[in-house]
Amino acid sequence: MEQQMRNKKVYRVTLAGSAVNLLLVALKLVAGIVGSSAALVADAVHSLTDLLTDAVVIVFVKLSAKPQDDDHDYGHGKYETLATSIIGLALLAVGLLICVYGVVDIIHALRGSALPQPDVLAVWAALLSILLKEWTYRFTIRAAHRLHSAALEANAWHHRSDAFSSVGTAIGVGAAVIMGSGYAILDPIAAVIVSLFIIKAAVALIIRSVGELLEQSLPAEVEQEICQLVLQQPQVSGIHHLRTRCIGNGYAIEMHIRMPGNISLYEAHQHATAVENALKEHFGPHTHVGIHMEPLKQDGTYVAPTQQEKQSTD
Repeated sequence: MEQQMRNKKVYRVTLAGSAVNLLLVALKLVAGIVGSSAALVADAVHSLTDLLTDAVVIVFVKLSAKPQDDDHDYGHGKYETLATSIIGLALLAVGLLICVYGVVDIIHALRGSALPQPDVLAVWAALLSILLKEWTYRFTIRAAHRLHSAALEANAWHHRSDAFSSVGTAIGVGAAVIMGSGYAILDPIAAVIVSLFIIKAAVALIIRSVGELLEQSLPAEVEQEICQLVLQQPQVSGIHHLRTRCIGNGYAIEMHIRMPGNISLYEAHQHATAVENALKEHFGPHTHVGIHMEPLKQDGTYVAPTQQEKQSTD
């Protein structure tokens, strides 16, 4: 039930962003064509990719919510990570496309070709896009942090990259409008500058998602938190062979822990369960925890309980 509620919230936020994207695609495309702004048309294409990635988020988050089955013992959380990588790749493609078209227009202008003079309509459309996309970014990123959704966070940054794109468009087109046709080259220059910010954000998303898909360990500070939580439990004197990774919006944690060899199997199980519960309480109920219990070790050899210690536990 908790997972279903989370997914419904993800869907609602994504659909709200989709409505904004649909409006902006139509607005910027019309204003870009009528206002003779190549940067704004490129911006419209960027908003169109936002709309497509919204669909990716909805489909893959639904898949990631499926419970574990015979083919997926650890659940389907990696579908959300896969969605993040797809969004990152789409963002990278958009950034490169905007950059290439901008560079081509700059080269043509430097060779003496006359670029179309943008109209003030394109400036107003870009300014409206900045306001709407920044607002969309803010409510999406808040939801992403609250729901611990990597895909939603990636989508939020896609929204903000669109806002950045519109900032560059507004500056370039605005300068070209104010300064006259001789400065029309500022329109593609703005598009290229903005494309570099988009490419940077895309690469960061791709690196993060690929790291998760390739079983990259959790950050050192998170692993340190895990060790602190485990060592706070009674009878646990050591932890080693710690292995961690992300599974969608959850963590998988496996470890060996040491406890006195003279305690009963029942007591050892109780302490191991306490460790598992502490980790799930801290990192979320969907955290996968695997624990291997070992007796104490001295000089590389396991310490067996003495006969007296054995008798005291009988």
